[in-house]
Amino acid sequence: MKNVLNLVLVFFVLILSTSCSTDSVEELQDTPATVFIPESKAIEIEIIALINDYRMSQGLTALSEHNIVKSQAYKHTEYMVEADSVSHANFYSRKSYLENNAGAQLVTENVAYGFTSAQAVVNAWINSEGHKQNIEGDFTNFDVSAEQSPEGKWYFTNIFIKK
Repeated sequence: MKNVLNLVLVFFVLILSTSCSTDSVEELQDTPATVFIPESKAIEIEIIALINDYRMSQGLTALSEHNIVKSQAYKHTEYMVEADSVSHANFYSRKSYLENNAGAQLVTENVAYGFTSAQAVVNAWINSEGHKQNIEGDFTNFDVSAEQSPEGKWYFTNIFIKK
């Protein structure tokens, strides 16, 4: 009986030590936790186009969209909708996440609320010196999230990164 138990134990250890997984521990650590990337809304697509058109009119390169940036912008916009307040709350958490999971070397963001069109929010950012500096900055990627509160008020988060 003792030999049977030892054999079962050896068999169990062998099964556990030979995994079918092809992911190494290092690969798993580099993969962001489950990230929700919402489908882009028409207003978000328009904001992205307007910002890139503006950048090109200033002799700057167009920026590429980035899914991980999109996920962080969405997460923050949802936070603002729930809080019913526009803010940069928890920016350093988003920044750290993007540095660790998107290879960002530089991160900044623009937020806004209450505007009812893509053109209106982009114009407001361009007419604000700090927001304009972000739009004109030396970045490689960006993305935007626009969400409406239950009362119909729009909230916006536009995050820029340099890789």
